[in-house]
Amino acid sequence: MSNNNSKFFESDMPVPPRAPLTTILLAGLGGFCAIATIALVADFTQAILILGSFGASCVIVFALPDTSLAQPRNVIAGHFLSSLTGLVYLYAFGPHWWSLALAVGTAIAIMMLTRTVHPPAGSNPVIVFLGMPGWSFLLFPTLCGAVLLVLVALIYNNFVRKKKYPLYW
Repeated sequence: MSNNNSKFFESDMPVPPRAPLTTILLAGLGGFCAIATIALVADFTQAILILGSFGASCVIVFALPDTSLAQPRNVIAGHFLSSLTGLVYLYAFGPHWWSLALAVGTAIAIMMLTRTVHPPAGSNPVIVFLGMPGWSFLLFPTLCGAVLLVLVALIYNNFVRKKKYPLYW
């Protein structure tokens, strides 16, 4: 038997060290603040502002704020472009397994092409195909929710961290 399994099961890389407890707690609190703010604004305005993918965005924006994936252009444009892609494929081809798969693949490619990769946004075409919303989905919840998330991240990350956030726009 060949040693092809070594690519899957063997590694010389150690598990990364755990972040300090303060960093862990502050990241969790940041996620709480962001989702609480979006949900509170949604309750107050009676607008739909929450996407399931925003929870995953919080992981990146508050636990990994110094990565390119956490920068505002990536969060906002990544969510917008992925939702747009999902809607285009849904309305152009219908709710088929293959059009969903094409939408996700295309969203990944578009995010890479535009340098706006934000992994949680890759689930937006799936959310679109599950909910089958109208074109207003681009504004509410996608764009408004992503902008609110970034605004909370700007305030929170600059308040609790010594490093500047964002690294770039």
